[in-house]
Amino acid sequence: MLKFPLPSSFDVLFWLLVMASVCIAAAGYIINDYFDFHIDAINKPKKVVIDKVIKRRWAIIWHWFLSGLGILLTAYVSYKTRKLHILFANTASIILLWFYSTTFKKKILWGNIIISLLTAWVILVIYFFVGTGIGKWQSPDLALDVKRLYKFAILYAGFAFLLSVIREAVKDLEDMDGDLKYGCRTMPIVWGVPAAKIYTAIWLVVCIGVLTAIMIYTGLSGWWGAALYIAIAVVTPLFMILVALGKASVPGAYHKISTMLKLVMLAGILSMLFFLILK
Repeated sequence: MLKFPLPSSFDVLFWLLVMASVCIAAAGYIINDYFDFHIDAINKPKKVVIDKVIKRRWAIIWHWFLSGLGILLTAYVSYKTRKLHILFANTASIILLWFYSTTFKKKILWGNIIISLLTAWVILVIYFFVGTGIGKWQSPDLALDVKRLYKFAILYAGFAFLLSVIREAVKDLEDMDGDLKYGCRTMPIVWGVPAAKIYTAIWLVVCIGVLTAIMIYTGLSGWWGAALYIAIAVVTPLFMILVALGKASVPGAYHKISTMLKLVMLAGILSMLFFLILK
């Protein structure tokens, strides 16, 4: 069980950092929808928001407002914790999200890798915030706790990265029609659908293998509840997704797989609760 003797200021700063991450992520979604307006009109016409729910001009205003708010909140947290690398990293995230929407999303693999790295950063930022200490926070067990936190951060960031790589590949398969019309060079367009499915399946097998090893290690460590949870809520659905991927051939089937991957990622992140409450 991870234990941190946290000062009262920690709670405020932590939630401010969470708010900053939410603002930056929301700004990223908005700018992505802004530039993908025409493609989304083909791939998912019923879910288009730009020009239906919000005008394009207001979309760009909201993007800059949320990005600016995210930077201000991050700057305050970085100042209080004296860790400017968090500010630099979140600023870089905003820049990458912009160029992802305008350029990298249309290029093979680049967009997938960028989004996957940014997803992993959402987990890693917690370590850089908690693990570096705040003000006069001191504890005899701090060094050990930070090392354990680092292991958990790497573990969950790796999980988020792998799932994002898989889901981005599935989304490329789902959005192939619109992407093809507007000149995107995504994986299924450049390599072909069979190769893209093999690429995705390989990452799925890697993810399943890593999670199975973690599940076994967790069980042998005496955390049988956590091991059972991983088996039922994470590993088994990934096997189902692997089978479904082999059978999928239309956008609707890929959309279902993408939704399943979202649920698996949520289930995986929620497994943190076992390690926080169990000894």
